[in-house]
Amino acid sequence: MDLRDLFSDIKKFINKEVTVEGWIRNHRDQKTFGFIDFSDGTTFKHLQVVYDDKLNNFQEIKKLLVGSAIQVKGIIVPSKGNQEYELLAKEIILLGACPEDYPIQPKRHTKEFLREVAYLRPRTNLFQAVFRVRSIAAYAIHKYFQDRGYVYFHAPIITASDCEGAGEMFQVTTLPLDKLKGKIDYNKDFFGKMANLTVSGQLEAETFAMAFKKTYTFGPTFRAENSNTKTHASEFWMIEPEIAFCDLAKDMDIMEDMLKYIVKYVLDNAPLEIEFFDNFVEKGLKKKLEKLVSSKFIRIDHEEAITILKNADVKWEFEPKYGEDIAREHEKYITDYFDGPVFIKNWPKDIKAFYMKQNDDGKTVAAVDLEVPGAGELMGGSEREADYDKLVNRMHELNMDEKSMDWYLNLRRYGGCVHSGFGMGFERLLIYLTGVDNIRDVIPYPRTPKNCEF
Repeated sequence: MDLRDLFSDIKKFINKEVTVEGWIRNHRDQKTFGFIDFSDGTTFKHLQVVYDDKLNNFQEIKKLLVGSAIQVKGIIVPSKGNQEYELLAKEIILLGACPEDYPIQPKRHTKEFLREVAYLRPRTNLFQAVFRVRSIAAYAIHKYFQDRGYVYFHAPIITASDCEGAGEMFQVTTLPLDKLKGKIDYNKDFFGKMANLTVSGQLEAETFAMAFKKTYTFGPTFRAENSNTKTHASEFWMIEPEIAFCDLAKDMDIMEDMLKYIVKYVLDNAPLEIEFFDNFVEKGLKKKLEKLVSSKFIRIDHEEAITILKNADVKWEFEPKYGEDIAREHEKYITDYFDGPVFIKNWPKDIKAFYMKQNDDGKTVAAVDLEVPGAGELMGGSEREADYDKLVNRMHELNMDEKSMDWYLNLRRYGGCVHSGFGMGFERLLIYLTGVDNIRDVIPYPRTPKNCEF
């Protein structure tokens, strides 16, 4: 049976025989008995297996090494040690041996070392907790949207459009690489045009919002940004809802409600993992998450945020300026100033994407970033420009190819309406939920510059 099922109501199994399969996490053998720290991966809890020299294969069992796969048949009994219950073994069968050079020994390993053996790191306590929370948080995201009538949209991974306009995209080609000299003739390529790995599913998701009213994407996105910071990866997952008949104010309502739901769901369904992170990764993590769930998110304009920063008695590394973006130090100050999460809205037009609704002042757009204590920006969204002529003019200002985006423009002609959406990087959320501060440690196989292992 699974340990998850066993621990869900272990009292009913006291003095009863059970059979479990899993792996040895630690092994301490004595002259006439031994203890095995046993895990099967179905729960964060471990089970202590106790065996003695009454077993026929006692000497062989004593030689079993960490990492070995075993089957144990025995009786659940109250423990005389630190554990509440333990399994008194009647039979232990070796299912898969593990040699002495097994890299994951019962000691503290650095995260840098574990990245080098990423195919084994899920067997450690830290990454057992990280990737279980990743799974639970992913389910919570789907549950939130599905329970509210959103249609799950699978955005294309290969695309001909650059949603963000940054140009940092991976190209997809079938042309022989050794012959790609000078100008590329895309007519001879597989798609007959330049194709890239997507940086966002937002633009395509808007087409589904115009049909289903509420839709969301949740899938991998890619960015060819040559950055080695703790928060950047070349492959990452994005959650991107799009909602018709929704203005910026409603968009913020949904952003706040969704985030609180996910955080509470993880708190409720991963209590052991959160306790582990709180004890060994980030002190005060649980309190931070609980406070977010009970907080009322503040809403201020970008101009007001800059004024607060300018009036602050702080020597800034980057001086805050009207019309410009804010730095990480500014984000931290703003959340400290209000002692909670803050929506910063109505951003300068020139530093935001082309598809955002222009405000009446002609200088700002109906965009919003959510800043949360301890993490900075966690989500970004906007009301999308619904006016065909304004969107075309903005594309002309940015020298964008109007013809290649005619399908997107036609959404404004064919029954267009007020609509909004937002995006949240899944790994950035996981960093916030776990306290693990490097994106390489919250994604199973990180893809970063010069790193594409496994």
